[in-house]
Amino acid sequence: MITLQINGKSYTIDVEPDMPLLWAIRDIVGLTGTKYSCGIGVCGSCKVLLDNSPVQSCMIPVSAAEGKSIITVEGTSKNLQLLQNSWMELNVPQCGFCQPGQLIAATALLDKNPNPTDEEIDEAMIGNICRCGTYQRIKNAINRTVNLNKQNYL
Repeated sequence: MITLQINGKSYTIDVEPDMPLLWAIRDIVGLTGTKYSCGIGVCGSCKVLLDNSPVQSCMIPVSAAEGKSIITVEGTSKNLQLLQNSWMELNVPQCGFCQPGQLIAATALLDKNPNPTDEEIDEAMIGNICRCGTYQRIKNAINRTVNLNKQNYL
């Protein structure tokens, strides 16, 4: 039995300790926002926050996530909610498949650096592949969120 803390809720699951975290989140817990794509940790679609750091959940065994905080795209945090709103306002996704990983990577960035430069945004978003090519819209949504955060602090 392994206990995972996902989006502030505790889940005790009966799985092998080497099961990828992605499958536990999607197939056992039923949170399907986190996507499977490449299965080898290069596309970013399966990103989640593990103790506030973005990780490829297809590469992390559930045993390594036990006792840590896991946030998926269905979770809540100030930056995640603001980013999701910016994504909608700017019509960022086309197919939307990569967007959960994009949102998690952007959340991790803004949680650590509330005022990133465009270069810092580019660096933080490496490893998140968008086959539709919405990279500029993603960057615009991140910058919109940065500006919204600044307005809230005035």
